[in-house]
Amino acid sequence: MIAFDAIALVTMPPNYYTGPTGHSHTTDVQSVQTAVLLVNLGTPTAPTAQAVRPYLAEFLGDTRVIDYPRWLWWLILHGVILRTRPARSAHAYARIWTERGSPLRFESEALAAALQAKLEREQPGTLRVALAMRYGEPAVADTIAQLHREGVRRLLVLPLYPQYSATSTGSVIDAVADAMKAMRWPPELRLINDYHDDTGHIEALARRIERWWADNGRGDKLLLSFHGIPERYVRLGDPYAEQCQATARLLRQRLRLGESELLVSFQSRVGRERWLHPYTDATVRQLAADGVKCLDVACPGFAVDCLETLEEIAMQNRDFFLAAGGQSLRYIPALNDSPEQIDSLAALLRRHLRGWPTFANDDGAA
Repeated sequence: MIAFDAIALVTMPPNYYTGPTGHSHTTDVQSVQTAVLLVNLGTPTAPTAQAVRPYLAEFLGDTRVIDYPRWLWWLILHGVILRTRPARSAHAYARIWTERGSPLRFESEALAAALQAKLEREQPGTLRVALAMRYGEPAVADTIAQLHREGVRRLLVLPLYPQYSATSTGSVIDAVADAMKAMRWPPELRLINDYHDDTGHIEALARRIERWWADNGRGDKLLLSFHGIPERYVRLGDPYAEQCQATARLLRQRLRLGESELLVSFQSRVGRERWLHPYTDATVRQLAADGVKCLDVACPGFAVDCLETLEEIAMQNRDFFLAAGGQSLRYIPALNDSPEQIDSLAALLRRHLRGWPTFANDDGAA
């Protein structure tokens, strides 16, 4: 007769699950650590083809981003795209790279640091703010594992995408879930799905634009350029296009602009499939042809400045506008670590932290 212990040894699965060592199970509930994890898209480590290639492979290999049959997309990605696109992308990154490195990386770090400082002033010692990138470093899984080792037992995740899309926030959810399911004792989890119509966020965007106009004068029209996605994704249930239009509508109302004064377009399309219309490059050319001389462009879908704002809008589309007869395309910077963004995101986080024991009885800050 086989002993029970021997049967258990044979049938039990390998030890796939991780856990912090030396953890005390007598921790007081009020001393349990809470963390906020900010997640942005990511960036290569250098503006070179060698550095861009693995970043693009991870990004474009995500089924949330490109949902073609895997065998077909693998052939296209590895047989064509990763042979040609890294060099072109590296050239674009080189145009915006600074001594501090990638703007998306250092602007995201500045945002996280400013949020940490503000929340620490309001409730000292109760909250840790961390930053991860969906693609590249610091990775979501590694960052969550580090927070876990530090004793974090409650985790609020804020993807830095105001408008929800399966291609962005949905992918962050996947990465967080993958990290959590590897843990023997995962922390409590909350996730902010979107904040596209949050009152504080709309106010922050409006003040950023108004301050820029006060310093630089106002152009003939204001164009809001959002990142695009395939129209097919919207037909399949993605709310992104609707949320972009909602942000634009609320901004139009707050700035007291008419529909002809504040326009919407979509940038960064890839491939031959039809993406959300109208396209930004076609829009700026048409506006120039229609006699618009000075065009202001803002990108409310980006929390911090990055390749898509600094190179694609402020450089590429500026050139398109000038070549078509316009005189000046002026990019209005993203919110970055401005006081407006810090205040609005801090208020958003406080609302989502309510109900957890550390924040349950704080009527002011949380």
